[in-house]
Amino acid sequence: MTFDTIILGLGAMGSSTADELAQRGQRVLGFDRHEPPHTFGSTHGKSRIIRLAYMEDPAYVPLLRRAYERWSDLESASGRNLLQVTGGLMIGGVDSTAVHGSRASAEEHGLPHQMLDAAEVRRRFPEFHLPSDHLALYEEIAGVLVPEACIEVYMGRARTAGAELRTNTVVDAWEVVGDQVRVSAQGQEYVANQLVIAAGPWAETLLPAHAPSLQVTRQVMHWFQPASNVANFQADRFPVYVWEPPEGDVFYGFPALDGPTRGVKIAIHHGGEPTTVADLDREVLPHDVRRIKNCMNERMPALAAGEWMEGAVCPYTNTPDEHFILGTHPEHENVHLASGFSGHGFKFASVVGEILADLVTAGSSQLPIDLFSPGRFS
Repeated sequence: MTFDTIILGLGAMGSSTADELAQRGQRVLGFDRHEPPHTFGSTHGKSRIIRLAYMEDPAYVPLLRRAYERWSDLESASGRNLLQVTGGLMIGGVDSTAVHGSRASAEEHGLPHQMLDAAEVRRRFPEFHLPSDHLALYEEIAGVLVPEACIEVYMGRARTAGAELRTNTVVDAWEVVGDQVRVSAQGQEYVANQLVIAAGPWAETLLPAHAPSLQVTRQVMHWFQPASNVANFQADRFPVYVWEPPEGDVFYGFPALDGPTRGVKIAIHHGGEPTTVADLDREVLPHDVRRIKNCMNERMPALAAGEWMEGAVCPYTNTPDEHFILGTHPEHENVHLASGFSGHGFKFASVVGEILADLVTAGSSQLPIDLFSPGRFS
């Protein structure tokens, strides 16, 4: 049972990497403790935002440009609709990260964008009620990825290219022995030349040395039926957005992607209760609904007055600086790590698969990943 590469975790990053390596002719073995796409990790919820003028750091923009290219390639190769462009608003005060950070990335990289005052946002997108001291950066290229469909495509392509993907299988341990890696899973041992660990909220159990740098939090997604003006929430009129008020929770949302009867999705960005994936409370509680309604009150009154339709709990896995862990293990040159993506990582899955495949096959990546060094928390 010897392979070129073993991958632990087949969520967004792991399935993308499995596909990329299998397309390059590698003998790939992948493990996941559930059956992807599933609702136990961080890759579910029907939609994820993709945006280019990146508020978190201008260093992400080259990766995002490549990610957009690779999502387009994947759509063409699969015949599936995976990315829908809706436009995007980054909303907040002039000094907010949402506005200032997005504008800094747009200006540094020459990205097309528009700066809108509160009145102009209300004129163009009447369901957003911005205070007079708020601004918004509008980016036409922003939009929505469908996470479950993306993983289905990656898993299917990887298997067709020869990858062996073992789902509903728990990995017990891994170790480096000489120039090889040994993985134990449910009483069996597997050997490979390279190992990729992309285990989402389970990474803390597989990477004990990195566990102090990984914090799992409980986050909740919600879907509401607008109380009025339903047509204004459709994707041709209502963009994706991130809203950073001066006080309270940062929240984000989407248009009604599946028609008004399926609801409009909205969620709080970060700020969830610390937990572990084993202890995660997956029930949506009354205080979860009250908290998101507090975000909408006065800001999106038609949605705040609407009916709560459903919710879903998602575990975030975060690092202290909220940047990813992406690169080669600081102690093992044939072990590569991809973790800490929650909150803003899914959009990068297409390019992360390429980066990890380059690390496996060439030992380095031409894309800038120094910001994400796995050794920076040592």
